[in-house]
Parts: sequence; structure tokens; C-alpha cells
Amino acid sequence: MTLPFTDRTWLWLAAALYLAGFILGSIALFKRGRPAGAATYALILLGYLAQLAGLGLRGRAVGGCPLGNPFELYQFTAWSAITLYLVVGATFRLSLLGYFTACLASTVTLISLLFPSWDAGQRVRIFGHNPWIELHAALAVFSYGVFALLALTSLMFLLRHFSLKSKRLGGWFSFLPAIRDLDHMGVRLLATGTAILGFAVSVGAAHWARPETVVNLEKFVVTVAVAGAAFVLLLLRLRGVLLARRFAVACLILYAAALLSLVTVGPGRGRVPPPAAPTAR
Repeated sequence: MTLPFTDRTWLWLAAALYLAGFILGSIALFKRGRPAGAATYALILLGYLAQLAGLGLRGRAVGGCPLGNPFELYQFTAWSAITLYLVVGATFRLSLLGYFTACLASTVTLISLLFPSWDAGQRVRIFGHNPWIELHAALAVFSYGVFALLALTSLMFLLRHFSLKSKRLGGWFSFLPAIRDLDHMGVRLLATGTAILGFAVSVGAAHWARPETVVNLEKFVVTVAVAGAAFVLLLLRLRGVLLARRFAVACLILYAAALLSLVTVGPGRGRVPPPAAPTAR
């Protein structure tokens, strides 16, 4: 069965639905003082299905997981965050999380769509026929989606902290989860993202240790740096060194650094070729 739209058409539709969810949520917050939970969730779900269709078409076109340029990386990161939200949001009463998720998803997807140069370097079978490297890349980018949800819960933590400090407990502040719940959720998301990214680095390192492998050295260094920063942040939190507001701000900085790394590292930079095969004499 052939879908009637191109991959970018589906992705534009997804961005529009995410934006509609954010706008609807904003209207509900400013006019009625409460988030439009069910409606926002429905629009995010429709946007998710449209994005899944677009990424599916892109994956079929490139012959693998679509992670070959900044456009695809940003789209995949947004899709990962939405995947987690659809599970978490359906399990807990987190209506405001849906509002912030719609904001994040619409921003990330629209920015990637508005820069055609980000999609100019699309390549076919960027992972060759190696499923391990494809798994490494998919898990690494998916962990960035976990960090995206971590950033949203950290932002909600800062808003709850502000509401308690300023004694503003009414209005839409009343829909924020308890500050202790947000803190526990942040720690769990950070631990989950760090574990996934650490496993991704381990998979990649085990394959890149082979002498015949072509290694994108810059990407490897950036990925290890993000994983190391996440691990140090988690360690500081568990040891009680980084707590409350400082921990939330650090989580926001971690996600910003991870997101920036997707643009600064191009798909074809930093490649270290394997040693040349000996020639017969």
C-alpha cells in the first residue's frame, strides 16, 4: 500500500498538529486557567501517527533508520520524546506535560523543516548492512528523546518551585504535579536516558574496535561526551551534591547540549578510515 503523501508532507502535517495542540493548550490556559488535557493529547497522538508515517517513508527510501542528517536527527528526537510522553501521559495525570510536549515537538519539528539545508545531505544506507551500528545510532538518538522529556519535567519543576516560593498556588499552577513527584520523575528519566545512551556507546565501541571499521571520530567523541555528562549529573544527584533547582537547571543544560550536538556534527565529518589492505608484490 502506497501512502498518498511524501515523507516531508507527513512531517509538515505532524508539525502542524503538534502546533495546534500547543495553541489549543495556550488558549485553554489563558482563558480558562486549566490545560486542555484530552484535546491536546488527541492532537499529539494524531501528530505522532503522521510523523511515524513520514519517518517510515523516509526509512524505506534510505534503506534503514532515518538518521543521516540533522533534519532526520531532529525529527527522530522529537518522535522519541512523543513516544515516551504517550506512555507516561496515559499512565499519570500530567496534563501540563502534554502542553509542554506539544510546544517542544512543534518547535523542534518546525525548525528542522524550515532549514532545507539540514536535509541536503541525505544518503542511502548510511549504516551499510551493519545492524549493530544502526542499533547504536537509534538508541543514542532515542536517549536524546528521553533527555527532552527530562528537560520538560525540569522546566515544570522550576515552575512549581517558583509557585511555591511566590505562594502562587492557584490557576494553572494548581495543575502542576507535586514538586517531590517531579524531582523523582527527573531522576528516573535521567537514569533511563543515561542507561540507554551508555548501552548505545558500548554497542558502538565494541564494533568500532574492529580494525576494518570506518569510524566517525567526531560523532563518537560527542556521543561519549554527552553520555559522560549525563552520568556525572546522575552521580552528583544521587550523592546529594546537586539537588532541587540546581539539578533542574543542569538537566536543561544537558538537553540543550545534546540538541546542539545534533547540528554541530555533520553526517560525514570526522571519519577515520580503516587501515589499507596490504598490496600484493
